[in-house]
Amino acid sequence: MIRDMVKQITLSDLEQFLWKSADILRGKIDSSDYKKYIFGLLFYKRMSDIYDEEYQKVLTEYGDKDLAVADYNHRFQVPKDCRWQVIQETSQGIGVKLNEIFEKLTNVNSPKLDKIFDDLDFANKDRFPNETLQKLINHFSTHNFGGNYISSDLLGDAYEYLIKQFAADAGKKGGEFYTPREVERIIIQIIKPHAKDKMYDPTVGSGGFLLEAFNYLRDKKDENIARSLYLHGQEINISTFAIAKINMFLHGLDSADIRKGDTLANPQFLDEIGNLKTFDIVVANPPYSIKSWSRDVFQADRFGRVSGYEVPPKSNADYAFILHILKSLNANGKAGVVLPHGILFKSGVEGMIRKQIIKNDLIEAVIGMPSKLFYGVGISVAIVIFNKNKPLEKKNKILFIDAEKEFKKERNQNSLRDKDIEKIVSTYDKFEDIEKYARVVELKEIEENDFNLNIKRYVDSSEDEEIVDVKATWQNLQKLEKEREEIDDKVTAYIKELKYE
Repeated sequence: MIRDMVKQITLSDLEQFLWKSADILRGKIDSSDYKKYIFGLLFYKRMSDIYDEEYQKVLTEYGDKDLAVADYNHRFQVPKDCRWQVIQETSQGIGVKLNEIFEKLTNVNSPKLDKIFDDLDFANKDRFPNETLQKLINHFSTHNFGGNYISSDLLGDAYEYLIKQFAADAGKKGGEFYTPREVERIIIQIIKPHAKDKMYDPTVGSGGFLLEAFNYLRDKKDENIARSLYLHGQEINISTFAIAKINMFLHGLDSADIRKGDTLANPQFLDEIGNLKTFDIVVANPPYSIKSWSRDVFQADRFGRVSGYEVPPKSNADYAFILHILKSLNANGKAGVVLPHGILFKSGVEGMIRKQIIKNDLIEAVIGMPSKLFYGVGISVAIVIFNKNKPLEKKNKILFIDAEKEFKKERNQNSLRDKDIEKIVSTYDKFEDIEKYARVVELKEIEENDFNLNIKRYVDSSEDEEIVDVKATWQNLQKLEKEREEIDDKVTAYIKELKYE
């Protein structure tokens, strides 16, 4: 078998191997589309190889083939006619065969794999000529993706690398499913998840926030505590939903509950009586300034998301996401949300909503981030920390942090260094003023500023102008002029002396 002929692969080699699979499709399919096919094949290969390992382990231990195929001995069911070897030996009609396999895998693993393969159609011969699919199958067949060769951590890290590469390749569209991990790290380190916290991302994308929370607890405590997190996410885009689900599976987070649907029009996480479920932590990077959204549904909202607030404008959904997030927090819940700067100062209906949120004392911190952190998006954004139960020392106060100037400048996209992240988090933790960087502001002052949260109003991060001593400068100029005249006289005298010699 293949696994007997190959050695364990390094992360760097695995990353390069996976990225080369994209080269096989490059030029044949739009770069924003082929990621879902690569991810689908990768997950299928992993499932099949893991199944073979599980089968062989039970067979070796008990010598019983019926026991070796029993459902309870396998993480996923992979019927005999769906194993990777079957597609590897298929020479004609590969696309049709793949579609049949994915449909069967979905059915025998329902509801676990529902909708994961729904957006894949390998039978389109214009996009996937048989020889192209043969190259892809041969490429993935060169490595064994079983757990004995590639751990969940290793494969998960490589998958995250692949997501990032696809996001960069897709340009502006990459921002639809990928949030820079440094930004997610800031929010998670500020909120600091605890064991058994219930966590929710209403616009989950590729699942980066949920993974960052898992990694945070694993590194701070241990893996068992990290796995005690209850992870939930909803995603409207079918392709991105599949990316997130596969991301969880490849990291061994099978219990993560990722659902598909429009969060504003049809939220999926409801309690037993049909109200919105509430969570200890909500994290999100919602799509910015959506101009077409289900405002009518939101206005007649049976979930009470607009209770006590105005209905967000039809032309912009930013505050609709904010109100959904606030309603999804329990009485002690905290949220970290990436938002465009406009939500901090816009007037009209949005200004009225912001005013009420501030008066309800739900905002704990506003952090201005550098520009060009997101793929294809040049605008700078802000991180807003909401807290339903602010501690006494933070009540009626908001911490403003201006972190716009501290980053690593790169040609296409800026990035945050470890020291930049640490400074933001430590500043939040201390909740104190730092000259030209952070300031704790009383709500009274914010009210005097008409509830405007523009960071520049509260933190002056401008460079000090150099104070010029005009008198001293004039005296120095006079001194220099006198010295110049003396030098001129000496040079003139020297020339005359040479002339008469």
